[in-house]
Amino acid sequence: MHVGLLANDGCFSSGLTALIDVLSTAQAQRPGVDPSIPPIRVDVTGTGRKVTTGAGLTVPVTMHLRDLPAVDVVVVPALGTMTAEDTLSALAASGSRAIIRALGGLDPGVTTVAAACTGVFTLAESGLLDRRRATTSWWLGAAFRSRYPAVVLDLDKMVVADAGVVTAGAAFAHIDLALALVRRVSPGLAEHVARLLVIDERASQSAYLALDHLDHNDPLVVAFEQQARARLGEALDVRELAAAVGISGRTLERRTQAALGMSPLALVQRLRAERAVHLLRTTAQSVEQIAPQVGYANASTLRSLLRRVRAGPQARPPHAARNPHPSVSAPPGSPRRPAPHGTGTPWARPSTSPKATASTSHATARSRESAPATSSVPRPANDTGTAPHPTTS
Repeated sequence: MHVGLLANDGCFSSGLTALIDVLSTAQAQRPGVDPSIPPIRVDVTGTGRKVTTGAGLTVPVTMHLRDLPAVDVVVVPALGTMTAEDTLSALAASGSRAIIRALGGLDPGVTTVAAACTGVFTLAESGLLDRRRATTSWWLGAAFRSRYPAVVLDLDKMVVADAGVVTAGAAFAHIDLALALVRRVSPGLAEHVARLLVIDERASQSAYLALDHLDHNDPLVVAFEQQARARLGEALDVRELAAAVGISGRTLERRTQAALGMSPLALVQRLRAERAVHLLRTTAQSVEQIAPQVGYANASTLRSLLRRVRAGPQARPPHAARNPHPSVSAPPGSPRRPAPHGTGTPWARPSTSPKATASTSHATARSRESAPATSSVPRPANDTGTAPHPTTS
């Protein structure tokens, strides 16, 4: 397996070096595990003779950019940015535009293309992610969805593979991405490398998601979140919280989906799980003591929620469009441009809000008395120690 690391000046140092170290370790260990495993060769390529990372580390370029189609796998490390605005600026730089053009000339049916963290933005700019499933840094989800509406974003997964394209989550998910690539050559070698380097299996980003750090700028979602945070110990009705911030439940559903990629109910559950995890880590309280403080009458219900958050949702079937398609929002290879000044967020791009989604959301919001177990949690215990009927949160 010949891997080309397509890096640009200013990239995330540990992202680039983690890829090099994991893949090089796999190659070094390969003969001892099984000599018949195909060799793993790693080259660094870019727009110059060397790559200088954001931390000042200099890595020599060992392959010319024009030779990129000859490799088996192309990997784009993180850009080294921490905000949507900085990411946008990095994508507009001349070096990034050259890399984006090079990526646009690749065929994922022939060359596997991969990226991690903010490097996924570079990949999305090329159009190769259109109509494919992908993941990226969890705190940049809103910016990503707004700019690339043709990409099916799944922030719960640590690594997502879809039709010749592999993406990974935030920062140190570069390690998970490198292991996933090694696993394609040999699952046994990947397991050996993981043990050797003490790499834990992390199938989901869910356990690391901190809602305080999600990058979005919807004031109504912020207001809803503040209302929910202030009343986490109560039995919350999403419709009442929506009314408190001056919108309908249906509008709230659309806004939270657009900003965070989750329903209002899921947002409340995340907030409760986040508060519970904080109390577990910073106090000596048990789950039984914490459960009523975050709106649950039974500790078992809270434990179930925490397990779901740590593991992420069940794997979903691959997206229907498995083969490369032209972008639904721009011709293949067309650069994505920021909105002009004065038109709102520079990440704003056209998006749709299907009526079916809104209708389903409204039905969920109305289900206070009859919501199924998967969309409801018990109210806190009353004075008699028993739990009343379930609510929507």
